[in-house]
Amino acid sequence: MTTISGRLKRSARTKVWLAALMLTTAAFLSACSSGGDKGASATTPNEIKSAVTGDAKVLRIGYQKGNTLNILKEHGNLEKRLKEKNITVEWKVFAGGNFLLEALTAGSIDFGHAADGSGVFAQAGGKPFVYVGSDLPNPEGMGIVVHAGSPVKTVADLKGKKIAVAKGGNHHYLAVLALEKAGLKLDDVKFVFVKDASEGRALFETKQVDALGSWDPFFASVENDLSPVTLTDGTGFSPNRTFYYANEAFAKGNAELIQTILEEIDVSDKWANTNKPEVVKQLTEALGIDRKAIERAVNRRTYGVENLSPEIIEPQQKLADTFHRIGLIGDKIDVAPLMPVRQAWAIGK
Repeated sequence: MTTISGRLKRSARTKVWLAALMLTTAAFLSACSSGGDKGASATTPNEIKSAVTGDAKVLRIGYQKGNTLNILKEHGNLEKRLKEKNITVEWKVFAGGNFLLEALTAGSIDFGHAADGSGVFAQAGGKPFVYVGSDLPNPEGMGIVVHAGSPVKTVADLKGKKIAVAKGGNHHYLAVLALEKAGLKLDDVKFVFVKDASEGRALFETKQVDALGSWDPFFASVENDLSPVTLTDGTGFSPNRTFYYANEAFAKGNAELIQTILEEIDVSDKWANTNKPEVVKQLTEALGIDRKAIERAVNRRTYGVENLSPEIIEPQQKLADTFHRIGLIGDKIDVAPLMPVRQAWAIGK
């Protein structure tokens, strides 16, 4: 039986977690508005190319706190490599992948990193960009959980239940695939769409929903703090990749530079795989989330860069087709033209 003292401790812990996440989100939004959005209306694709090849030689990279470009930024190896070419790096932080791609396609940044779904939404919106590389898959970095002691034991048991997800997120996609594999239709459950991870967690913890879809490091935090039952992670459903994107005009004139960026990301990624305690320290400071949650998320992930290939394109097309089928994007799209393989920027040649 849960004691009053236990409930109070859990409540206090949750308030601290939510407060930290709110502060982090506020910082993201502030940085986004002061960094990416400002330049979007002032910079054209032609100026992007001249920013690197002309006298200024400034490379503008967009990143989200906690991802691999955050590690690259802290490691500093890209700046060292580009110094000999008289190129400096300007870093711009964004609250999420959709914001980052808006800035990238508007010409505010040249290069960035965002999730698989962000690329699909950007292409569906007719935005000018190209995929230039991919992270290694991370299917364990997302999942669908239910309360400890819940009568829901399998995905099929979710029939008639409420599931909290962020609409269009990787975990929303996972939930769709898992439900359909279990023989359920999407209208067999009630999706409760939330604006962010903190809202989803709050609904789940107060038992206003029966299940929660989440993604790392917030997924790891829920696992650590609430000890839920995980019905499934992404294994067997989605590789849960994040991609490296370039502005279309920038990519046409800067293949060698893109190759250099990808090579240096791979260098910092390999460093991260052998220095995970240091990565945990960096990301804990950047995100303001509990160290144990970051540790759990980092330890179940392998970092590394992959060149685009048919094997990577196939699941991305499946994601795009699914989003079209369930009405998240209007027109059916073909991702392959924006995911060219064997390009001049490919690494490991």
